[in-house]
Amino acid sequence: MSDVRSTEPSVSEPGQSKEPEDLPPNERARIRPGSPAPVPAATLWSVLAAALLSALLLGEGLGLNLLIVAVPAALAAHFAARAAGRRLRPWTLAWAVAGLALLVVPVLRDAGWPTVLAVVSALAAGSLALHGGRTWPGVLLGSLGLLDSIVPGMAWGWSGMRERAGSSQGRWGPVVRTVAVAAVLLIVFGALFAGADAAFADLLDGLIPDVSVADGPWRFFLFALGLVGALAAAHTAAAPMRWDRVTVRPGRPRARWEWALPLIVLDLLFAVFIAVQLAVLFGGYEKVLRETGLTYSQYARQGFWQLLLATLLTLFVIALALRWAPRDGARDRTLVRAVLGTLCLLTLVVVASALRRMDLYVDAYGLTRLRVSVAAMEWWLGLVIVLIIAAGFFGAKWLPRAVAASGAAAVLVFGLLSPDGMIAERNVQRYQKTGKIDVSYFEGLSADAVPALDKLPEPVRSCALDHIARNLEDIDKPWYATSWGESRARKILAERKVDTHRYACAEEDRRQYDEDAEFDQEGEIGPYDYNN
Repeated sequence: MSDVRSTEPSVSEPGQSKEPEDLPPNERARIRPGSPAPVPAATLWSVLAAALLSALLLGEGLGLNLLIVAVPAALAAHFAARAAGRRLRPWTLAWAVAGLALLVVPVLRDAGWPTVLAVVSALAAGSLALHGGRTWPGVLLGSLGLLDSIVPGMAWGWSGMRERAGSSQGRWGPVVRTVAVAAVLLIVFGALFAGADAAFADLLDGLIPDVSVADGPWRFFLFALGLVGALAAAHTAAAPMRWDRVTVRPGRPRARWEWALPLIVLDLLFAVFIAVQLAVLFGGYEKVLRETGLTYSQYARQGFWQLLLATLLTLFVIALALRWAPRDGARDRTLVRAVLGTLCLLTLVVVASALRRMDLYVDAYGLTRLRVSVAAMEWWLGLVIVLIIAAGFFGAKWLPRAVAASGAAAVLVFGLLSPDGMIAERNVQRYQKTGKIDVSYFEGLSADAVPALDKLPEPVRSCALDHIARNLEDIDKPWYATSWGESRARKILAERKVDTHRYACAEEDRRQYDEDAEFDQEGEIGPYDYNN
């Protein structure tokens, strides 16, 4: 593991990377770019297109419209970068593709929580595409770098518009007249054709955004948001901050025994814990429950959360250990590789144990949004540990970008797998095996859960889908703000309607499906405690 420290002189742990305002003047001068090149005309037109599309499309919700708005914003950044003489590099292309791929999640999924996570990750990936970033400060600060370009981007765009307006006053008149005439012709003849044919009128209603005077302030805000965001992206592409030049002083190396002894003790503690886990695996959980006095839920639930925290703390310990690792020669590198490599391998076993406990907990009490989220996080932490192990053998120059890329990939996979659909599918399977289900929990799920819940027999199916079906009836979105998951759910419910009049689905009647629910020793609902 010694290569992780020796080849990465600018490792950044929490609290160590300096913010730009805290840097000395010479450091600020090193990371701040010079004056950007003048705004290209193609950038201004792309920014205007992004702003108009944002005002017209984003007011109804998120779906394909977000990807549509992102395309002209990306083109604005591309034209600005090309005018500034920047070349397209492989990692720049990779981050750009990752950002656009993450915006596919709102197109496919109706659930809001993976959508928000994907959009935030897409913004971070896009910022990295504009800034670059190889070191830990470069990756961490580069993912937030668009915020630094908001005000400079607006000033840059305004100055570019003034310069072009002053140099081409005679050419703006024909452009304005041409656009005005085209708009008038479209409105007049479009209205005539819509009045002449109902099918054409329906087609126009579906394609054209419904804009009213009452929506004016909201549309203006979305226009300003698209304008500012596209200008910030273009300004960053023309003159990015050089976050890779932020330097973090390495820690003072410790003596071998001072550094290695605590970690060796920690390795031994991990080994003992894993030995106990193997004993539990071969001896059976019933024996452990008898000896500890814990209930099944307490053993599975509490064990998972503590093992998750142990995984996070292990990563923090590794970061600190690399900062203070001895580095005087080959023997020190061998020591670092042996001690930290052993700790990483043992931590992978702890990750596997945590995931196994979560699986047991889900088998007994069902899958929820919280449980699937933290299980996904544990999987990603395990992947990060594998990357750290690989860095110990192959060098760590690629590690910051690899960790960031793995995070973006994890968010993308999480959204594409449809967590709400997974939750519904797992609980339906559990119902088919045990006959136990908490119908009321499905009220909080999105339309992504409909295909799985549709497999339930009546009357459980109608009671489980009642709330989702009513939500879909109350919400009428245009095509560009409707996800594939919502469209699929509407089709399923249209073919096989929910019959809540025939089946009693009042709150007091739903409890018939929970008649076996019991309270555990902590006073929480047993098999149907879906809020934990």
